Amino acid sequence: MRVPVVRHSTRRRRALRRRVLWSGAELLVTAGVVLLLFVVHQVWWTNREAKQGAGRTVEALEKQWAVPADGDGSARRRSAEGGTRARTSTAPPDPTPGRTGRSEGSRGNGNDGDGTSAAPHASSAYAILTIPRLHLRVPVAEGTSKRHVLDKGYVGHYTGTQQPGQAGNFAVAGHRNTHGEPFRYVNRLRKGDTVEVETRGAVYTYAVDRTLPRTSARDGTTLARVPRSTTHPAYGYSEPGYYLTLTTCTPEYTSRYRLVVWARLTSMRPR
Repeated sequence: MRVPVVRHSTRRRRALRRRVLWSGAELLVTAGVVLLLFVVHQVWWTNREAKQGAGRTVEALEKQWAVPADGDGSARRRSAEGGTRARTSTAPPDPTPGRTGRSEGSRGNGNDGDGTSAAPHASSAYAILTIPRLHLRVPVAEGTSKRHVLDKGYVGHYTGTQQPGQAGNFAVAGHRNTHGEPFRYVNRLRKGDTVEVETRGAVYTYAVDRTLPRTSARDGTTLARVPRSTTHPAYGYSEPGYYLTLTTCTPEYTSRYRLVVWARLTSMRPR
């Protein structure tokens, strides 16, 4: 009977293969754990952190607005209330140029919409957006910087579009997933749902009118003064008005396309 001879070189090769396989398995497990932690951070932690921060900002704005801007504030309030009532009621203003209750020069100049405040600083929160159907109440900041606005859980105002209550298009963007995801469920909005935008001077109520389920990220005319889709011409408007545009990414967890919701101003009231 012949006894098989195992050479030392064969043993070494087998031991090397085992070490390589074991090291490869350890690397795969480590990579899986790191990936899992990254997903948890993006999906859970960034949402938690951004929502808490946005909530604190909403509270800070409310406290700030509760303090009169000048002395006892009575003169300012009487002036603001009188001016606002003169140009607002339960019906929206006339969008015809020259008949908006404010000069042409005040439109789109960055005022917060009440005609009394200076232009908001870049990345600073200056308004609150409320959508009752979505149980959403979130700050609005100037600009759409990811780092300084959107990733903080805020809604960002597209610089160059109009401000709340002004003739034209008040256009904003928000994350649909991660970092507070304020616009995750905007696809659930239906015609007639209300959207409120509060500034120091007034509360503007818009009614959802139309939804563009998907369009190109380069479809910039959806943010125009008279919003309309170039990619899908059947969606949008052809006449001047007082519009609100909500934009976010679609499908979820991607940024390939944009989901657009349009609303019309229905009423304004002083704070």
